Amino acid sequence: MARPDKAAAVAELAEQFRSSNAAVLTEYRGLTVAQLKTLRRSLGEDAQYAVVKNTLTKIAANEAGISTLDDLFNGPTAVAFITGDPVTSAKGLRDFAKDNPNLVIKGGVLDGKALSADEIKKLADLESREVLLSKLAGAFKGKQSQAASLFQALPSKFVRTAEALRVKLAEQGGAE
Repeated sequence: MARPDKAAAVAELAEQFRSSNAAVLTEYRGLTVAQLKTLRRSLGEDAQYAVVKNTLTKIAANEAGISTLDDLFNGPTAVAFITGDPVTSAKGLRDFAKDNPNLVIKGGVLDGKALSADEIKKLADLESREVLLSKLAGAFKGKQSQAASLFQALPSKFVRTAEALRVKLAEQGGAE
């Protein structure tokens, strides 16, 4: 029979896996408490970085329906549970790992899909959600402007053609 404190820990971790958009597993061997505090701050408000026990976290991930991370639960493991923009948190992890080589990104999960360490680094290279949305909005606005000028060009071209025809007919009528 499982101890109540371990069962509660598993339930809490499983809930964090379910409520997160993404989770990134890291190895933190060799990092000081001060460095971990700096890392937590660099992840932003929408991420929680927790040092976890491998066995309990593996059980919790499986309870949450995530079995693709099983191979990553070895050595000292910490999980970044990301509830906001995964790109921002991935950038924080990547930048911190550049300055502190003791932090090793093992892999993770994004919306139920397993990610390798390289895929997380590629995710960090993306622009933030807000920037991508503003670029998309700009592209839509540009296409609308092109369509508006096209629709405006047709009547004005028709009016110019009709006026040129009227002038030509007036000149021909006046010449006779």
